[in-house]
Parts: sequence; structure tokens; C-alpha cells
Amino acid sequence: MGKGCMTASKYILFLFNLIFFLFGAVIVGFGFWILLDNQTFIVALKNSTDVKLACYILIGVGAFPILISFLGCLGAIYEIRPLLSLYFSVLLLILITQCAAGALIYFQKDVNEQISKVITKVLDKYSGNNSTTEQAWDFIQTNCCGWIDRTDWSGNMIVVNSSQLLFPCSCQNISLIAGNISDSGFCEAKTPDWPVYDVGCAASVETWLLTNIGVVLGVCLGETLFHLNLFLVPLSSFLPHYVHPPHLYNSNLLELPGLVTNHC
Repeated sequence: MGKGCMTASKYILFLFNLIFFLFGAVIVGFGFWILLDNQTFIVALKNSTDVKLACYILIGVGAFPILISFLGCLGAIYEIRPLLSLYFSVLLLILITQCAAGALIYFQKDVNEQISKVITKVLDKYSGNNSTTEQAWDFIQTNCCGWIDRTDWSGNMIVVNSSQLLFPCSCQNISLIAGNISDSGFCEAKTPDWPVYDVGCAASVETWLLTNIGVVLGVCLGETLFHLNLFLVPLSSFLPHYVHPPHLYNSNLLELPGLVTNHC
């Protein structure tokens, strides 16, 4: 019966590690998505070294479990005890690390401040040359203007140094303008009161970020809980066999009164 339990435990551990592998692949995918995405607000944030560092950490956090899941499968199928010991130790370390990282992200208080600084730099350096970052910001400003409001554009070098009354075309209010409307670069205003939206883009961008980051954190939380289950369930099955190897099951020592001989 002990042999049957050991076989079942092997395949349970193999199945858990397959799911573990898929979780890691999803996290790696999120990291590469942020690094390679050129169509959303992420493009503007990639000017920040902190965001790039977070992407690399995300990829590393996802790639490491992929390697560990391979070691777990190898140790389970071939019953390599030192490899299983290493596997469970590293798994526990990953669990502790992810809990700590999740706590740091949850209690981070200056995220909005960091984003605001990045956006301010983007607006100040905006030149209308249709770079990837500027195109992304033009897309964001279809129903808003600036980060907090339109005054965020007051530090733009082209707006400041121009003898004309210029404003960003992408955030013009279509209800206030007739005729052809450009969606990038700068347009000339007829009066000092720009025909743009009064509301800033902070609220909509923060909603977008919370939605997408919530998905990422949800996956990470799910993986962390799965790690805990992956650590406890197979360990409860493997530990008796590790402490009392199968060749000792029929020994006289284990048949003494008061000792349990069923290890399953």
C-alpha cells in the first residue's frame, strides 16, 4: 500500500508542478507585455527606470518557478531525494519572498507621485514628432488634458517659447471646435482660453492601472496560495517515505506494538 501511495504522490506532485509552470509562464508574459507594449499608457511609463526594473523583476520571478517546477518534476518522477529536499526548500523560499514582495507593493505609498513625475517629464518634452511615447499620450488625451488638468502643459518648452497661442491638439474638445481636427502635435488657439477638456487624465489612467495591476497581483496572489498548497500537500505524502524508506516497512522495528505501520 505504501508503494501505491508513493506512486500517487509522484503524479500529484507532477500535476502541481505543471500548473506551477503555467503560473510562471503567465507572470513572464506580463513582464514582457509591459516591456514590449507600444500601444497603451505603459509606453509613457517606460521612461522610468523603476518601471523597467519592475519588469525585469517580474520576468525573473516568473522564470525562476519555471526552472524549479522542472526540478520538482524530475525529482518526483525519478524519486531523487536530495533534489526533492532542494525543491521543497526553494519552494518555501519563493513563498516567503512573494509574500514579502506583495506586502511591499500593497503598502507602497509613493506610486502616484512617481507616475506624476514621469508624466510631467513627458509633457514638458513633448514636441509633436510622433514618437511612440508621444503617440501613446495623444491616445490617452482623447477625452482629457494633462495629468491633473490643462495647466500641466504650461511647462512645455514649445508652448512656452512660441509666439503663437499653442495647445496640444490631442486634448482639444471637439464640441468647442469646428472643422478639421488634428489628433497630434500642437494647434493654434484663437484665444488664450484653450478649447480643450477641463478634466485631467489622472483619474482614467489610475483606473486603467488599477485594473491591470489588479490582474497581475491577482495572478501573483493565486500563485502564492498555490505555492503554499504545493508545498504542504506533496510534503505530507513524501515525508513519511523520506523518514522511513520503503525497504524498512517490513522490518521488525516498525512492527513493534504501538508503532503505526501504515504510512499512507
